[in-house]
Amino acid sequence: MTCGLSFRVAEREDCEEILLALHLLAESLGVLEQFKCTKEDIKTAGFGPRRDFTVMLAEVDGKIAAISLYFPIFSTWMGKAGLYVQDLFVHEEFRNDRIGEKLLRHVARTAHHNGYHYLRLTVDHSNKAGARFYLRHGFEALNSETSYGLYGTAFEEFCRSRN
Repeated sequence: MTCGLSFRVAEREDCEEILLALHLLAESLGVLEQFKCTKEDIKTAGFGPRRDFTVMLAEVDGKIAAISLYFPIFSTWMGKAGLYVQDLFVHEEFRNDRIGEKLLRHVARTAHHNGYHYLRLTVDHSNKAGARFYLRHGFEALNSETSYGLYGTAFEEFCRSRN
């Protein structure tokens, strides 16, 4: 039941709850050993001077039920700005109430209102339910692209290498 559902942008005081949700997400995907984010990371990146991301919270009767962490991106192909949804997580007790859908729709409407033109995200290969969820709501699988990353030592070495 979601009659007491509301949405709000997270504040610095919500860092502990954000971290918990992200930890539970990593655990549910079976990648907890890869999860390195700390409360301090969230404070610095999300609520510091640069504000690298925004977190929208869904609350039911004042209790955090779900989170969506996102940030602006730009498509040179489209010539338009959008939002990249890095994480969407619904706490177990609130699943099957369509809170994830409602939160994502709220993020999309907020984005549209603020001049953004699309949402983009990725789904872990093992997250079949997540993939079905996004397809059901009109997202398209982008089979024309492959994601690559440059992390850790490889990133440091690339930065130090000479041209």
